Amino acid sequence: MLDLKWIRENPEALDAALKRRKAAPLSVSILAMDEEHRQLQTKLQTSQARRNEAAKEIGKAKAAGEDADAIIREVSELKASVQEMEAQERALAEKIELVLAGIPNVMKEDVPDGEDEADNVELRKVGTIPSFDFKPKEHYELGAQLGMMDFETAAKLSGSRFVVTSGHIARLERALAAFMIDVHTLEKGYLEVSPPTMVRGHALFGTGQLPKFEEDLYKLDNDSYMIPTAEVPLTNLVRESILNEADLPKRFAAHTLCFRSEAGSAGKDTAGMLRQHQFAKVEMVSVTTPEKSDEEHERMTACAEDILKRLGLAYRVVVLCSGDTGFGARKTHDIEVWLPGQDTYREISSVSTCGDFQARRMKARYRPEGEKGNRFVHTLNGSGLAVGRTLIAVMENYQQADGSIIVPEVLRPYMGGLEVIR
Repeated sequence: MLDLKWIRENPEALDAALKRRKAAPLSVSILAMDEEHRQLQTKLQTSQARRNEAAKEIGKAKAAGEDADAIIREVSELKASVQEMEAQERALAEKIELVLAGIPNVMKEDVPDGEDEADNVELRKVGTIPSFDFKPKEHYELGAQLGMMDFETAAKLSGSRFVVTSGHIARLERALAAFMIDVHTLEKGYLEVSPPTMVRGHALFGTGQLPKFEEDLYKLDNDSYMIPTAEVPLTNLVRESILNEADLPKRFAAHTLCFRSEAGSAGKDTAGMLRQHQFAKVEMVSVTTPEKSDEEHERMTACAEDILKRLGLAYRVVVLCSGDTGFGARKTHDIEVWLPGQDTYREISSVSTCGDFQARRMKARYRPEGEKGNRFVHTLNGSGLAVGRTLIAVMENYQQADGSIIVPEVLRPYMGGLEVIR
């Protein structure tokens, strides 16, 4: 959420930021509501002060044996007027809050302008794209041939966009998650967390999924939702907190199931397990100071990249353009892994810096050393990695002509020494 004080002082900057996202200007309407609200607050405070003063005058008049009827009528009228203004003030404050909650984050200046993913800018390519002396298959063909990936049975159980994995493929998926968590927690300094996968609405508001993206969520009957990403519970670990600067950065990592309705993605990636309603992901979240957030963004991107390097998978890193940058992000790096079956790069991780956008919604602050007062923390999140998509990448990049799959060396200790899945 943006700071209303900043909007008052920088209305042109707000409209310019919205223009970059192809959104209509809002400064005039916001400032008009804000002025109305401030005038109402002033009028309310004046009426409250007069009501309190008149209430005291009643006692004085009665003590002096004077007629207090006129003052009593005034107090009664002021009481009704104050109650009405208080209701108006609350309604207007809620309206302003709702408008502010729907404004996307202000992107960093170095985010390239563009319309959509076609305008994202490549930063680097890493690794060697494998060559095959046969036509490489897609993961779902390999999985079916091995008898370890079943979409038909999953559809009978749960509908479309679900899968049942079994045998060595199921174990490979589990191995990937364990490998990722071990690297991030044992080597990269992240604290392993096992959070709830069901959260209240205020947690999703805190990270920006609500109210704007409710249709993408699975809502339960009690104002609870299944998490679309572990970013939600991990980031909210610091909600309504005041942290010490010496304790920052805080880095969390979790392996969880994630649930998304995939609203608006009808017809996209319907074959296989690239885009599913339920999937596993290892998520990284960092909470830091404003001065360190850019450095932390690069560090988190490198942590995600390191997983792909150790798996021997070719990938590229792109910075998302203005038209493709998410609602709550100031800047996002996408990491795209090479999939031989599709003969293209596909997203496997997004690493975003959010500035204080989420912190304002969560009321998460820290005490700067040597300063008076508190400041909002900066939050960052990123996939480290999407486990299902990493499984796809391993299957397709390590496939052999007979349909078997070589197990990458770093995963063999997690697979009981298994070298090839047949």
